[in-house]
Amino acid sequence: METRSLRLGELFSGPGGLALGAVNATSRADNVTLKIRHVWACDIDSSACETYRCNICRDVDSQRVICTDVRELNINDLGSIDVFAYGFPCNDFSIVGEHKGVVGKYGRLYYYGVKVLNFFKPIVFVAENVGGIHSANNGKAFQQILSDLESAGDGYNLTVHLYKSEQYGVPQTRHRYIIVGFRRDTRLFFKVPAPTHIEKYVTAKEALSNIPTAAKNNERARTTAKVIERLKQIKPGENAWTADLDKHLRLNVKAVKLSHIYRRLQPDKPSYTITGSGGGGTHVYHYHDPRPLTNRERARLQSFPDEFYFCGSREQVRKQIGMAVPPKLSTVIFTAILHTLNGVEYSSVPANFPYHSAPSTLWEFRSPSD
Repeated sequence: METRSLRLGELFSGPGGLALGAVNATSRADNVTLKIRHVWACDIDSSACETYRCNICRDVDSQRVICTDVRELNINDLGSIDVFAYGFPCNDFSIVGEHKGVVGKYGRLYYYGVKVLNFFKPIVFVAENVGGIHSANNGKAFQQILSDLESAGDGYNLTVHLYKSEQYGVPQTRHRYIIVGFRRDTRLFFKVPAPTHIEKYVTAKEALSNIPTAAKNNERARTTAKVIERLKQIKPGENAWTADLDKHLRLNVKAVKLSHIYRRLQPDKPSYTITGSGGGGTHVYHYHDPRPLTNRERARLQSFPDEFYFCGSREQVRKQIGMAVPPKLSTVIFTAILHTLNGVEYSSVPANFPYHSAPSTLWEFRSPSD
């Protein structure tokens, strides 16, 4: 059987959640197997870049992971690609932030992905961002981003969908917009892969069971006696505001009371969204033990395999895990992309963001010369 490889380039690559899903994806049809291989990646976080090198680039040149500010990156020096992926920074689009959209410090960073599309004109791209991007700047930010992506290069056919990770086997209610664009000359449109876990979600208890004793990134953080006492009075599913706490354990907060503060997991349901930053009370708390989760437990809830090792300090690792795309969801997306290129039918559902809708037509992928 002939194997053809598509070359992957990535901006804002983080520790490699998107990339892990991409390199794990495969499509077989007749005598052709399609796969994806890493060519280059860029991120500003040095510990995330080291994690990417240790896990995605173990058998290739680690210099292909470039640690720099994307605004300083010279894309002319990068290798040609067929697939482009980027989860552009979400700080200005998250519902937890100030919702500045494209006018914020991070909002315009999405355009560096547009520059890559203009320069390399890859066959297909994948862009990911938080659900809150839909309402930033009264929806105008998202429309501007979609317009820029659609018109990049020689034009792209977009499919936009809000994915609920728990519906695809990720033990976490993480909802993210993912945009897939096929270059217009392919005449292909991406079809949203059908959920695999409707009403049969992977629970927090299932995800956190049987972690090997020697698993990496599994060190427990020090927890004060007062926090332990507070957690003992918070039942699974409750948080610092809904629990019946003794007076000395209540939080003196008059501002917005975020629901995930000291919120304990429910063992029979997926986790709530894992975040990459935040102070006391935001670390995600075990459903049985009165303690915050370890980074390995957070990684399990993000669907990272235990052999995926994160580099850096405990807080640096926590940030990497919280900002990553769940590899299990990424594998579903990239497998569907390869099936589309390979002419393989798969179960699909209509996109829930009506930007474009059209049937796919068969297009034969030819492996480029390296």
